[in-house]
Amino acid sequence: MTRWIDAAFVRGGTSKGLFFRAEDLPPVSKDSAGGGPDRSAWDAIFTSAMGSPDAFGRQLDGMGGGISSLSKVMVVSRSDRASVDLDYTFGQVEIAEAVVDYSGNCGNLSAGVVPFALLTGLIAAGDGWHVFRLFNTNTGKLVDVGLTVKDGQAAVDGEFVVPGVSGSGAPIELIYPDPAGSRTGALLPTGKASESIDADGRMFDVSLVDATLPLVIVPGSAVGLNGVELPETIDADRPAMRVIADLRRNAAVRMGLCATPEEAPQVVPKVAVLAFPQETTLLDGSVLPADDADVVVRMISMGQAHKAVPGTGAMCLAAAALIPDTIIQGIIARSPQPSSPPEVRLATPSGVVTAAAVRDESANTITATSLFRTARVLMRGQVAVPD
Repeated sequence: MTRWIDAAFVRGGTSKGLFFRAEDLPPVSKDSAGGGPDRSAWDAIFTSAMGSPDAFGRQLDGMGGGISSLSKVMVVSRSDRASVDLDYTFGQVEIAEAVVDYSGNCGNLSAGVVPFALLTGLIAAGDGWHVFRLFNTNTGKLVDVGLTVKDGQAAVDGEFVVPGVSGSGAPIELIYPDPAGSRTGALLPTGKASESIDADGRMFDVSLVDATLPLVIVPGSAVGLNGVELPETIDADRPAMRVIADLRRNAAVRMGLCATPEEAPQVVPKVAVLAFPQETTLLDGSVLPADDADVVVRMISMGQAHKAVPGTGAMCLAAAALIPDTIIQGIIARSPQPSSPPEVRLATPSGVVTAAAVRDESANTITATSLFRTARVLMRGQVAVPD
């Protein structure tokens, strides 16, 4: 038997995923142990719809694309919270296993929440620029989304270019007020801007920062990379990926995200491998001059090198760049032509992504992070799952 569930397929930034209205899914209840929400009914729907588990890594029997940025879901609903328009929950669907990880937010796909809500009638707005307030249930944080409404829908056409996405589109601004401690409760979960952590039997200098997303920041040279490799080269480098995976799991314990390395969530923390600005070859074969960026970044997400950069990861790096003595702050300080705060230019495999952050020096915290993306609803209809 096949069950058909209303859904839309949406691109947000450099990610794609299935979007659902919460009212079209089974209700979520507390688990039997009185802990967090029991989303097992959701998990069965999401994994089936995306084509997981798939030992071949392609998700051919579902809507997924075989890489982490194409194996995602969003659940959106009207909000009952004061001054909040929408609530949304992000799910990262694993590819080789029938597992959905709700431990973090997705900045790229967050850009698609309001376009989806306008399309499905969850909210309505007149023509012009509007700012909608969203509540992300994964992190318990607010997100402000600014975009242009045209004929009752999110504008699509525009001149803004997102590196890694063909063509251009209407800009969508994501602003994360109060982003510090999205999962750990603190901007610097260990109280240190940089520290040494052990992995694979060695010690590594890292910065552990949590602003919109918990992130492990490490120099590429420390893990055997020069920092300008393309994603497929990094994925094929088994020694480097083994070290990065061990580092990530141990950092998760240090950041208070789990009790043991084996219990580390899949989505967070992500790992940002950094290098000094240098000429890099992009995925499309073009060459990016060294002066066009403040730092080169290769982000490891769900055990794979990201083809661009997660939106929340970019914003966390922008926040970390404003914190004295972090690894990224040291790299940018020695860059030949650094951009001026609050912006930081990140050289990714797809091009330069610019993110921004605002730091309150008196309170020693980050008060906001921001990023521009584009989004487009690619399909609306119903997705098939086993009943």
